[in-house]
Amino acid sequence: MEHQPLQGNIFNIQRYSLHDGPGIRTVVFMKGCPLRCRWCSNPESWLSAREMYYDAGKCIGTEACGFCLAACGRGAIADDPVSGKVKIDRGLCVQGCLDCAAVCPSRSLDVYGRLMTVEEVLKIAGEDSLFYQRSGGGLTLSGGEATAQIGFAEALLAGAKRRRIHTAIETCGYSPWNHFSRLLPSLSMIHYDLKSLNEQAHLQFTGVSPRLIKENLERLSRSFERSNIIVRTPVIPGFNDSAEAIAEIAEFVSSLGGIRHELLKYHRYGSVKYGLLGRSYELGQEELSEEKFAALTRVAAQYSF
Repeated sequence: MEHQPLQGNIFNIQRYSLHDGPGIRTVVFMKGCPLRCRWCSNPESWLSAREMYYDAGKCIGTEACGFCLAACGRGAIADDPVSGKVKIDRGLCVQGCLDCAAVCPSRSLDVYGRLMTVEEVLKIAGEDSLFYQRSGGGLTLSGGEATAQIGFAEALLAGAKRRRIHTAIETCGYSPWNHFSRLLPSLSMIHYDLKSLNEQAHLQFTGVSPRLIKENLERLSRSFERSNIIVRTPVIPGFNDSAEAIAEIAEFVSSLGGIRHELLKYHRYGSVKYGLLGRSYELGQEELSEEKFAALTRVAAQYSF
């Protein structure tokens, strides 16, 4: 039997990034995440499978086209006489089918997710090796959750290390410990999200308990160079935007010793993607003021080393 190269499901590769680790970086966004954060800016990352999205603004109409109507054998796509375009019944849509996207000439129906081999990703990352050398940059695995495709992530990071590329991951922390232990030998830096230590709030806003996330961070602090761990807390209105919530997180991080802690300001940049996927953005319209974010940053700073 012919050997099939290991593949990962990637929904974006962003080159020349300056915000996902030191220097100029290539960020690989991997599909699959165990959390369902209400504010998530990448909802296309939740499912591990490739998935179809629909951008009605690009649809050229059923009179001029209609190819998707014929391609869908399940009746999930229908003519919308009001708009002259199509409407989709996601309840009838079969996950992973993607027949409609394959025939759409305007790409109003398209796909999040592309299967790529380790070598294909490393080839793209390697094109910017000169930038990495001059800026101290490298490769960052993000998502979704970087550990969700553990075999691919392990092979990709090991390949980057062999090429002497600085490596980093962005993780929600909600993974079996052996996933982290498999990646540590090839990692230079870890960006670790710690959203809340409140059990009820964390369950309500992310769908999971924070206990495993806290335990994994404690184990990482004993297993990895602490100065190369950065804990990040997104400040979300109605979830953790109180001085008490931020102080609790900052105090815990400080107790681990030598780990940096950063706050990230909430934004709604990814909210439009929910509509493309036939989902609703549940967090609402409330913004976080600059004044409140500055005040919470001062609270966290009281515990920094």
